[in-house]
Order: sequence, then structure tokens, then C-alpha cells
Amino acid sequence: MKVDSQESSGTKGGSDEKEQLAGIMDKLNIESSSDSFKRKPVIIIVVGMAGSGKTTFLHRLVCHTQASNFRGYVVNLDPAVMTLPFGANIDIRDTVKYKEVMKQFNLGPNGGILTSLNLFATKFDDVISVIERRADQLDYVLVDTPGQIEIFTWSASGAIITEAFASTFPTVVTYVVDTPRSASPVTFMSNMLYACSILYKTRLPLVLAFNKIDVAQHEFALEWMEDFEAFQAAIKSDTTYTSTLTESLSLSLDEFYRNLRSVGLSAISGAGMNEFFKAIEASAEEFMENYKADLDKRRAEKQRLEEERRKESMDKLRKDMEHSRGETVVLSTGLKDNDERRKSMMDPEEVEPEDEDDDFERFSEEDEDIIDEDEDEEIARFSF
Repeated sequence: MKVDSQESSGTKGGSDEKEQLAGIMDKLNIESSSDSFKRKPVIIIVVGMAGSGKTTFLHRLVCHTQASNFRGYVVNLDPAVMTLPFGANIDIRDTVKYKEVMKQFNLGPNGGILTSLNLFATKFDDVISVIERRADQLDYVLVDTPGQIEIFTWSASGAIITEAFASTFPTVVTYVVDTPRSASPVTFMSNMLYACSILYKTRLPLVLAFNKIDVAQHEFALEWMEDFEAFQAAIKSDTTYTSTLTESLSLSLDEFYRNLRSVGLSAISGAGMNEFFKAIEASAEEFMENYKADLDKRRAEKQRLEEERRKESMDKLRKDMEHSRGETVVLSTGLKDNDERRKSMMDPEEVEPEDEDDDFERFSEEDEDIIDEDEDEEIARFSF
């Protein structure tokens, strides 16, 4: 009977311990974002090469939303821009001072922009909270990114910001292409490769915006994307190694072109803006049908791995506490081993025996007693 009672008490203690662990894990779990996901507003992240007209294009978007009675919200993520042609509701320059960051961390222009964006990303949950409170009053959130495209697309802060948007709202990436400069087949292929890399990096719907069609029409780009032979004919005049590489790469991008939405527009005249917003709405629907399911799947996998890691940590902590059984844990302060460690780090040739004798003579018995007392005090502090 006594054995049975001991077993029952042991199982009771184990069950209580399991319940405590389960309660702790429930507190640590983060709620799934699908419960708080909102279909509106649609996030439009504008990226593009330096000089492609991103800021001017965003200004045109702001003007078009106001003229079309769309409810827009503007977020500026470029800390180095001097002036903006539009008013930003959330501006990184109000939070992070770009020049002060450069002075404090001794950075150059690109390093200052990257560090400013990293600092701003640490508090980006506040930005999401502000937009969530106004979600019912908004149709679009327009996001302007730094002029150096690699700072946003290939940095940790850019990934954090993009995933924070995509986990809460439908998000579409718009890649702005400088149409006159893309008239060269090699430059066109460079833009397409970068757009393809952004698509696979962000895993979000992508819209190609061929800007500056008031200077040069974009029909040639559409023809090159649809007809491989037309692109080959355009590149045959160039016999350099770059053109040969471009010709071989164009075959691999055929699938990329097939499922890509592209629009020609002008940030100056406003031509093509209606077609652009139609492409954005179609991409938002695609996000809800395809991309959100993949995003939820990746997030669930991430939470599962995080939960397993936390469970392992809790199990390890519990085993350590059971092993110690409340006894005092003695930690080595390493004061006695300082001389031996210093000797091992020095070369044998550099150590002089006379200096060692002098050092040992300096320590009296009183000094050793003081060191022992310090060790006892240090050990007493770390008792459980």
C-alpha cells in the first residue's frame, strides 16, 4: 500500500509539473496572424534602381489616390532624402536622424542608410499597430524605399519590414523600371534578373512598372518578354561575352515572364495609372488565394520550430533543477588559477625564474586569507 501511495504521489507531482509547463508554453505562444489578418488596406511597396523615378512615381500615386477618392496612407522609409514632394503620414526621418547615425557610428552614406533602417525596423511593430487602427478607413498604404535598392531588398531590416506587412495585410511589390535605359538588351536583362530575384526573395506578388513612357514607349520590352526570337534578333548585333550570357539567360526567364504583370506608365503625365491600380487589385486577389496560404504555412513551421526549441529549454532547465535538488551550486571564480593561466599563455623563454620568486614572496599569508574570504563571498552569492 505504501508503494502504491508513493507511486500515486509521484504521478500527481509529475502531472502537476506537466500542467505548469503547459501553462508556461501557452503564455509564450504567439497568436496566429491569420486571426488578425485584414483584407484592406493593400500595401504597395515601391522598389527600383536609383534614378528610376521611385519618389516621383510615389508622388503620382498619392495624387491619383486623392483624385480618385481612394483613401491612402504614405510611409517613407528613405532616411537620406532631403525633401519629399508629398506629405508622409509615417516618416523614418522623424524617428532616426541619418546624419547623426553617420557621425556616431563613423559610417559612410550607404552604411548610414542601412543602420538607420535597422534601427527603425526594431520598432516597426508600432507602425503596424498604427496602420491596423486605421485599417477600416484606408484603401492603400504607399511605401517609399531607399534609393539604394540593395539596402532594402537584401538586408535583414528589409525582410523584417516586408514580412511584417505581409503577415497583416495584402502586400504587393512594385518594381519600377527606367524604360529609356532599358532599351539596351543587356540593361533590360539586368533589370529582369533583379526583378526575378526580388520575386523569389520576398515571395510576394510583383508588378513591373515601366516608368517614363512619355520619353520612350515600353512596347519593345513587352515584345521581348513575349517573343524570345525578337529579343535574340535585338541582341545579335552585339557579339561581346555579355550579350552571349544575356542571350542564354533569357531562356531561363521564360517562366518568369509568363506569370508576370507589367504596366507602362508615366510619373510625370500620369498616363497608365488606371491600368496600374487594376494590376494591383489583381495581385492583391492573387495574394489572398495563393501567397497567403504559403505564408501561413511558413509561419506555422517557424512557430513549430520555436515551440520545440522552447520546450527543449524548459526540459533542460527542469532536469538541471532536479539534478541539483536545491543544493548550493559552487561556481569557480578562477582567482587561484590566474597565475597558472597567465604562465600558460606566455612563452617559456619569456618567463624569468627570478621574477616568479619575487612574485611569490610578495604574497603574504594575510593576502591569501583575504583572497579565500573573497572566494567564499563570491560563492555565497550564487547559491540557489
